[in-house]
Amino acid sequence: MELLINIDVDDLEAAVAFYRQGVGLRVGRRLFAGTVVEMLGASAPIYLLERRPGTPAGARSTQRRDYGRHWTPVHLDIVVEDVAAAVRNAVAAGATLEGEPRSFRWGRLATLSDPFGHGLCFVQWRGKGYDEAL
Repeated sequence: MELLINIDVDDLEAAVAFYRQGVGLRVGRRLFAGTVVEMLGASAPIYLLERRPGTPAGARSTQRRDYGRHWTPVHLDIVVEDVAAAVRNAVAAGATLEGEPRSFRWGRLATLSDPFGHGLCFVQWRGKGYDEAL
């Protein structure tokens, strides 16, 4: 099985800049007449898809795309070496820190949102990571 991550954004070049500078990914390919950019450097490729605000979220959906901060049950957790440094880079690139980083037995966690309203977390492992919680 292969996992591909797709993130809708309303400004493709701003999203490329954010995920490059704020997260540390690099551009792979530009696809579909330049409306999709593949970002590499994570364990799965991330595709940024340019979609206009207000357009339908799906063929049978009444929801419209909205790039203000929104909650969704699916978000990115990005494992980093240093949560504080990752937060500084992401905030400087346009992310919003949604609370001070917290420490747990398994590591540290910072919750943020990207400039397009999507939640993301930075995770810094300690010891055996989540296995420390067993």
